[in-house]
Amino acid sequence: MLSRTQDQSAETIAALRPADAVTAPPSERPTARSALLLPDDTTNRKNILLLIQLRWIAVVGQIATIAVVQFGLGVALPLRPMAAVLAALVALNLASLAWLRNRTDISNRVLLMMLLLDVAALTAQLFFSGGATNPFISLYLLQVILGAVLLDARSTWAIVAVTSASFAGLIVFHRPLALPSHLASDLFTLHIAGMLVCFALDAALLVVFMTRIAKNLRDRDARLAALKQHAAEEDHIVRMGLLASGAAHELGTPLSSLSVILGDWRRMPALAADPERLQEIDEMQSELKRCKSIVTGILMAAGEARGEAPRVTSVNGFLAELVAEWRAARSATTLSFDNAFGDDVPIVSDTALKQVIFNVLDNAFEVSPNWVRFSATREEETLVLQVRDMGPGFAPDMLAQFGKPYQSSKGRQGGGLGLFLVVNVVRKLGGVASAENRPQGGAVVTLNLPLSALAIGARDHVG
Repeated sequence: MLSRTQDQSAETIAALRPADAVTAPPSERPTARSALLLPDDTTNRKNILLLIQLRWIAVVGQIATIAVVQFGLGVALPLRPMAAVLAALVALNLASLAWLRNRTDISNRVLLMMLLLDVAALTAQLFFSGGATNPFISLYLLQVILGAVLLDARSTWAIVAVTSASFAGLIVFHRPLALPSHLASDLFTLHIAGMLVCFALDAALLVVFMTRIAKNLRDRDARLAALKQHAAEEDHIVRMGLLASGAAHELGTPLSSLSVILGDWRRMPALAADPERLQEIDEMQSELKRCKSIVTGILMAAGEARGEAPRVTSVNGFLAELVAEWRAARSATTLSFDNAFGDDVPIVSDTALKQVIFNVLDNAFEVSPNWVRFSATREEETLVLQVRDMGPGFAPDMLAQFGKPYQSSKGRQGGGLGLFLVVNVVRKLGGVASAENRPQGGAVVTLNLPLSALAIGARDHVG
């Protein structure tokens, strides 16, 4: 089940061709920049949520530190202004969460503002607790590192400048700590202990949050790669659609000429008296009629004729008609059809979907002419179609590249487009196409299609 016969490939190419991608003016076409905004916005949203979590940890940590210093060590701290800073951090977190509910586009500027507010809160707390002499002054490095990972170069240098200026300002401007007499004699040891606690806190926070931020960035890169791959495949489909449409126009004239010639042959006395020759002419006319039907289908799909007069049917009716048409066209009696869909649902008959299923059935029949099983089931609001065969199955490398163009074991030029088109048509309908090898031999291709994409009134995803 690796590629498709040329006639059905041509039909699917034309049916899949997104006409708006060609006819739309340049100003209305999707741009690379607009296509790549969503992954960055999603990543920035996740990173802001991480900053909010980090701020909650900072609030809890500051409360614990103030309690230990004030009540454990007996160092008098200005509790009111420090509590006001903590209240401001809590209010900022709550406001940030409320703001994020209605926002999907998160810019670099927002992240910069969040980090600057955290730097301001840290500077205020350090001002009230010894300034640059406070061992927790090195927490500025955490803000710089977060900025280097989350922000662009200019914004990162802005964080460096602000934290450096804050550090320098705290050397001169700060409220000195009023240490009790029993601590004043051992100030250096106390400072070293504070530096140890700050180092452990910095290290733990960096490991936890940098790991999660790195995961967000990897997810973003994966989404970007998927979008670029989809854009390349869309462009590939458009070019194939244009090629198929042009070829259909070129084939129209010779096919009409052949039809006229065969009609003349049928009326020739010498041939009309030979039943064997008449049977051959009938077979040739039948195949010619099929070729003309394929060409007509390509041109109709290229002109979006399917959307002008959609035909209403149902899931069970669509599948029954599809199986009957496939059996008649291929004179195949080895197809086993199991319909377990259940209660029928009205849908609009989709030519591209029919061609996709023909594609998969053709591939299965080619490698397993003695047995092909086609089944339909329903899983909640999803139509699940499966085609099984008893052929050699897929090679491991082909399973890994399932749905990529020109992945075929048949060794012919242009092979492997069948499953590429299958995957893209199903994806445009909002579904998923997958393949695997059966333990007892052969392969199974599964198409999961949301019924909402086929329902009456649904937007045409593939026209």
